Amino acid sequence: MNFNNLFKQISPEEVCDQYNVCTLFGKDCYAVTAGREDQYNSMVGSGGGLVIQFKKPATWCIFQSDRYTLELIRKEQSYTLSFFPDKYKEQLMFLGSKSGRDSNKMQETALTGIQTPSGNMAFSEAKLIIECKLTQSTLAKPEDFYSPQAIAYLKEAYQEVNDYRQYVFGEIIHVWVNNIKVSLLVNG
Repeated sequence: MNFNNLFKQISPEEVCDQYNVCTLFGKDCYAVTAGREDQYNSMVGSGGGLVIQFKKPATWCIFQSDRYTLELIRKEQSYTLSFFPDKYKEQLMFLGSKSGRDSNKMQETALTGIQTPSGNMAFSEAKLIIECKLTQSTLAKPEDFYSPQAIAYLKEAYQEVNDYRQYVFGEIIHVWVNNIKVSLLVNG
């Protein structure tokens, strides 16, 4: 399967023109993937968004500190975010059902892994792939939050150190849209 036949590159700025960022990161299903073809792992994304960091377009995501995908992001210092049409929600939820550290879940998923031209892994079924270079990983400590809702949430969620969340930032190096999606946008 040839990546360039399936996907067309667009600029990071075009993401906001073609997609509602709040929907992408708040309601749509997406997978965070790190590693290379011989060893990669994905997890379901939860929250995040687009930012300008160091004067460049970037993404941010939230990870539980003990996630295997986070370990691979740090090792490779790159990752992808693959956003899917709703019909793939069940397959995507499978990625969140077990750890790739303890199983061979990437071989068990019904989704098709595909290597980007940069060598990162993503999925051929994705409608949008954002490829990132790791710029920062920051531990979010309970004392860093100020709203009553956030403090209450963190007191409940942060029972152990492994429950703490890492905020991961990555410079956007490529954005890819599925050619079928592009065709539907152009041809109505």
